[in-house]
This record gives sequence, structure tokens and C-alpha cells, in this order.
Amino acid sequence: MTTVIDRTKAEPSKPAHAAPVSAAAKARQKGGPDGGLYKRRTPIYPKLVHGRWRTIKWALLILTLTIYYVTPWIRWDRPGDLPDQAVLVDFTGRRFYFFFIQLWPQEVYFITGLLVMAALALFLVTALFGRLWCGYACPQTVWTDLYIYIERLFEGDRNARMKLDASPWSFDKAWRKFGKHAAWIAVAFGTGGAWIFYFHDAPTLIRDFWVGQAPVSAYLSCAILTFTTYALAGTMREQVCTYMCPWPRIQGAMLDEHSLQVTYRFDRGEPRGPHKKGATWEGRGDCVDCHACVVVCPMGIDIRNGPQLECINCGLCIDACDDIMGKVGRPKGLIAYDTDSAVAARSRSEKPVYKLVRSRTIYYAVALVLVAAVMAWGFSVRTPLDMHVLRDRNPTFVRLHDGAIRNGYTLKIANRTFEPMTARISFSGVAGVTLKTPGEDATAGPISVTVEPNQVRAVRVLVTAPASALPSENMPAAFRIEAGDRVSDVSTTFLSGAANAR
Repeated sequence: MTTVIDRTKAEPSKPAHAAPVSAAAKARQKGGPDGGLYKRRTPIYPKLVHGRWRTIKWALLILTLTIYYVTPWIRWDRPGDLPDQAVLVDFTGRRFYFFFIQLWPQEVYFITGLLVMAALALFLVTALFGRLWCGYACPQTVWTDLYIYIERLFEGDRNARMKLDASPWSFDKAWRKFGKHAAWIAVAFGTGGAWIFYFHDAPTLIRDFWVGQAPVSAYLSCAILTFTTYALAGTMREQVCTYMCPWPRIQGAMLDEHSLQVTYRFDRGEPRGPHKKGATWEGRGDCVDCHACVVVCPMGIDIRNGPQLECINCGLCIDACDDIMGKVGRPKGLIAYDTDSAVAARSRSEKPVYKLVRSRTIYYAVALVLVAAVMAWGFSVRTPLDMHVLRDRNPTFVRLHDGAIRNGYTLKIANRTFEPMTARISFSGVAGVTLKTPGEDATAGPISVTVEPNQVRAVRVLVTAPASALPSENMPAAFRIEAGDRVSDVSTTFLSGAANAR
């Protein structure tokens, strides 16, 4: 074989010592005239569709947004000067209120348990029904749906929006674009504004906010939420689900061939192709290749290509396909919630078997029940009375003139109820001791202190052991606090001051 080399075109000269080119730079060079390491976003114009799943999405959108915006304004009666907001994260008072539940900073493990339960519930639902969370309840999906609805109000449906974007700038295009973005910003501002009400008393904050007297954190948080909502739901949309959110990649570990997902039933739809009215359906599938499922998809994918990372299982393609099937006189359900196993079984002319109960769903369900049981047990044994004991470090003990030994302790008593609590404090483990608080006389019996509702009171207690009953070594001891039928014991140590004490 003869190889002919054309040397009539001179090769471009290269510098003797060319700097190395990074992979990122090579990628930018391949990106064409626009450059860039990543592909620019291609606008998606989802078409409005009507049907069962679209109705469900509207209902859940209204429900979730109503909960989000209304919850901070719900009042819950609490005694005294405690906040009466039903749901409040009170950083100033270091409390979390959720209707009748009140959590203290030391009880953050309850919030951890709730997060674990939410994760397990998400795993279970995904294993059973695919990405229902992503398609119906995820904040990104909810606000994107709302933004697309606003976009339609100003610019029209799919074809009108595409035509408007392709047309030159005019007054009509300008006011529609400006109005859309103004409405988007207003919704984003409302989103950030509602969020800050969860951290401050809503009626008070809304007054202070508009007169410039609200905390700086409120203005900063509102600005951040406004920007992120506008950017994510308005300009990035499907890119958030595809590139920013880790869940599409994690979900692969939750799914199997028995998971119900939005599925194109290729066993029924293939071979696809256009269909003329009155023509026979023999020897072909039900799919008429109309692309109705593609143009309604907010992610811009073709569900007929099989399971895809971008698919959020919103079901809009089901509504679009059912509408077309009705028009051409074919049964609905060419696209439906189905399993890969069922589709494969029908393609082999076998009866499909649906397995909701299988090993992975059992694991997730059992784990969810166990965590819920632990949480319920924790709430049931949760005591409204708590005490911590701190022994003096300097001096560790004091020897009095009569040979008695005195140890000092600081007791921190937490009253987690909404009523004042009178607590009786006693000491055990060393015989003959007397207890004394500053400003009070020493007593051999218990001492009483009053703790205000929902407060922690620090009480300094001096414990004195007489020389005649002085132990020869450090003794384990305990404080007991009693308030009605509530009792709490806390272990400590009494230092005797003996020479052989360790």
C-alpha cells in the first residue's frame, strides 16, 4: 500500500518551549466559538397538558405552598412570655417549638432521628414507586412548576414562547419578559420572606422588616433565598436536578426491576411510526411517534428511550400520551407507572408479577419502624425535669476549723414545663452531711428551690461532712431532685481530704 503525503501546505510552527495545555483548556477549545467547560443550557419549553397526574401536581403544589406560607402565622397558646408561634426555631431563647413539642439544645438527637426517619421514608418510597419526591414534592419541582405557570401567563404556551424568544426585541416582547421576571422576583422574595418567619415571631418581624428594624440576619437570609429561588427555579430549572442534586445518582441504589416508575411500554408501542386515520394497526405498535410525551416533559427527555437519570417521574408524559391514545382510538396506558420486570414479562407473552414486598423494601420498612419506635420511646421517657452537677475544681474541698470537710457543687436544674416548679434537693452517700445554699442556713434535710417555667436555674450547694463521720477516702455520692412525682438522680463524688485519698 502506497501512502502519499501532501507537503504543499506548511504546518503551523510551534514554539520551541510550548506551555502544557490543561484538560480544561482543551475542553474549552472543543466547545466551539462560545468556549466554556460545560455545555450551555438549551432552553426547554414544556407544553401545558391536562390529565390526572397534572391535576395531582397542581393539588400538591397548592398544598405544599400553602403549608410553607401559612405555617409561621399559626398561633399556639403557651403560658407566660413564651412565644405563641406554633412552629418556631428560637435561636435567642435556644428552643425549637413545634406545636405542643418543645426541644432544647441538649435534645438535638430528636431532630437527628427525624432526619433519619425522613431519609428512610425517602428510600422506601423510591424503592417502591421511583422518584415521587422529585416529581411532586421537592421544593425545586414545586417552585419550577409555579415559575412555568407564571411564564405561560405572560408569554403563552410552548409554541408562543418559542416564537417570542425567536422574534426581535419589540415593546410587546419587552413588557412580557419584564413582567415575567418581575413576577418571578416577587415570588422569590415571598419565598425568602416566608422562610425568615420560621426564626422570629412572624407578626413582629413583618412590622420590623419594613421599617428597617429587623435583625441583619433576617435581611441577609431573605436576600439569599430570593436570589437562589429566582436563579434555580427561573434560569436553571432542570440543570439543578441533573447536575446539582445528588439524588438522581443515589437513587440508582434504591431502584430495581420491580420498582414502579414512569415507563414506556415498548412491548406494546413498538414498532412505532405515523398512523393514518382508517389504516390498520396490524403489524405495528401503538406509538404514533407524535412526540407529545417529549414536548410536555419539563426535563426535555424522551421517555421512550428507557429509564434515564434526568427523569423525575412527574407523570406529565402519561397524561400527554393518554390524550393521544384517546384521539387515535387506542387504549390508554402506553406510558404508565410500571416496572421493568412487568414490561419484560409481557414482551415474552408472560403474565407480569408485581412485587411491592421484597428484600430491600422490607429492610427500609423495618429500619423506619425501628427508628420511629426509638423516637417514640425517647419522647415517652423524656422527663421535664433535668439536673446536671458540676463539682468545684478550685478548691476541690475546704477543711473547716472543727475538722469538717466541705465540698462545693453547682447544680443546673432544667424545668422543661410551662409552669413554675418547686424542687427538693437531697444528698446521699455520706452520713451526717448538711446542705447549704448562699444566703440560707445549713440544714440536714433537703433544700427547696423554685425554677421558673422553661428555664434553667443554677444553684450553688455546699455539702459539709462532720469530722466524726468523715470517710477515709473519696466517696461516691449522688444528688436527688424531686418535684411532685418527678425524680432525677445524678451521681457525683465527695472528696474527703484524707491523706490516702486518690
